[in-house]
Amino acid sequence: MPCVRCVQMVKMPCSYRPAVDKILMAEQILSEFRLKKEELKEVMKRMQREMDRGLRLETHEEASVKMLPTYVCSTPEGSEVGDFLALDLGGTNFRVMLVKVGEDEERSWKVETKNQMYSIPEDAMTGTAQMLFDYIAECMSNFLDRHHIKHKKLPLGFTFSFPVRHEDIDKGILLNWTKGFKASGAEGNNVVGLLRDAIKRRGDFEMDVVAMVNDTVATMISCYYEDRSCEVGMIVGTGCNACYMEEMRTVELVEGEQGRMCVNTEWGAFGNNGELEEFRLEYDRVVDETSINPGQQLYEKLISGKYMGELVRLVLMKLVNEDLLFNGEASELLKTGGSLETRYVSQMESDTGDRKQIYNVLSSLGVLPSELDCDIVRLVCESVSTRSAHMCAAGLAGVINLMRERRSEEALKITVGIDGSVYKLHPCFRDRFHKIVRDLTPHCEITFIQSEEGSGRGAALISAVACKMAASILTH
Repeated sequence: MPCVRCVQMVKMPCSYRPAVDKILMAEQILSEFRLKKEELKEVMKRMQREMDRGLRLETHEEASVKMLPTYVCSTPEGSEVGDFLALDLGGTNFRVMLVKVGEDEERSWKVETKNQMYSIPEDAMTGTAQMLFDYIAECMSNFLDRHHIKHKKLPLGFTFSFPVRHEDIDKGILLNWTKGFKASGAEGNNVVGLLRDAIKRRGDFEMDVVAMVNDTVATMISCYYEDRSCEVGMIVGTGCNACYMEEMRTVELVEGEQGRMCVNTEWGAFGNNGELEEFRLEYDRVVDETSINPGQQLYEKLISGKYMGELVRLVLMKLVNEDLLFNGEASELLKTGGSLETRYVSQMESDTGDRKQIYNVLSSLGVLPSELDCDIVRLVCESVSTRSAHMCAAGLAGVINLMRERRSEEALKITVGIDGSVYKLHPCFRDRFHKIVRDLTPHCEITFIQSEEGSGRGAALISAVACKMAASILTH
C-alpha cells in the first residue's frame, strides 16, 4: 500500500496560522529522526568495522557484533526427501511443524507443511530451563499425537532465535536470553542437550535432533528453496537480526579455508560499545533505561517492533508537554509505558487520509483528538518508522557491500530473504527500507523475497541437508 502524507503545506488564511505554526514546531522536533545519506554511510562503515572485529579471533570477545558461525555450509539442492519435524522457538509463541520434502510428478522439488502454534506461559519463560524444555517436549508430544506419528523417530530441525555459540550444527551454547526470556540454568549450556534431556524425561516418543539454527538462517534457507541466489537472511519483527554466507577464510573462529559458512551476525547488539551514541535520541535512552536489558541490543532498540510503539508514545508525550498536541493534556493510558503498541503505528500509517484509523487508535488510548492532532500524530509515526527502516537499511547495505568486496566482484547479484512482523505488516517500511539499501549499494543488484513459514520450513530443510550429509559420510 502506498504511503499517504495527509499533511500538505498550502497557502492558508490567517485563521489557520496557529495550525501551521504547530505543524512547523512539531516538524522541528521530529527533524532529529531524519538521517542524511552521509550519516547512514557512517552507520554502514561502523557496522562493517564491528563485523570484521567479530570475525577475528583476537577481537571477537570485545566486538559488539558477534558474527557467530552456524556450521551451515551447504544449501538444499533438491535431492533431499523425507519427513522432518521442525520446532521454532523465538518468542512468546512457538511452532511445531511437520515438513514433507518430496518430488512432484515433474520430479521438481516440493515442500508440504502442517503446523501448530503453542503459547508459552510466563512461568515457563521466567522459571527454570527444565520447566521451559519440559513444556516444549509436552507440546511436541501433543503434536505427534494429533498427527498420529508418535511411533516414528523423525529428524528434527530446531530454530532457536537467541544468541548461541555453535560448536557444531547440532550443538550450541546459549550466550544470553533476550525478548523477555529469563529461564535459569540455560545460559552457558548446550540448548540441544536441554531439549534432548526433556524428550528423554518424558519417554513417550523419540526424536533425532540433527540441526539447530537461528531464525535468520532458517529464513535464508527457506528462501533459497525459491531463489538459488539467496545468501542473506534477515528478520525485522519483535527483534532484528541478519545472517549471510561468509568466506570461510575470514571466519577465524572455525578451522578451514575453503568454501563459505553462514554467519549469524547478531547485529542487534551493534552500538553496545558506543558506536551509535550520536544517533541515539532522548527517547531511545528512555526506552533503553526502562527495558529489561539496559545498555544491550541498542541497534535493535532503534529498529524493531518491540520498541517502535513505545518510541512513538514518548515522542507524543514530548509534544503534549510542549503544548503541540491534545491541548497539552494526555490521558492516563497514554502516560503509561507500553500502552501504544507497534501494531497501532502500522494502523495509523495505513490511514487513507480521512483520519478514521488514527482517530480510532487515539480514542482507544483515552484521547479525543482534533483533525490537527491526527495529522501531527501521523507525522510522528512516519518519523519513527522511517528512521527504523533507514537504520536497518544501513546495516544490510554494510553486509552486502562487504560480501561484494570479499568476492572481488565488480557487480554482485544477490537475493535477501526476509521475515518478521514489521517488514510484513507495516504499510511503508518495506518500500523505505528497499530504497535506502539500493541507494547505499550502487554496485549490487538486490532482490528481496518475503519468506513464508520461513523459520520452521528452513529448519526442516537444514535437517534434510544435515541428514543427507551424514548419510554421505557414512557411505564413503
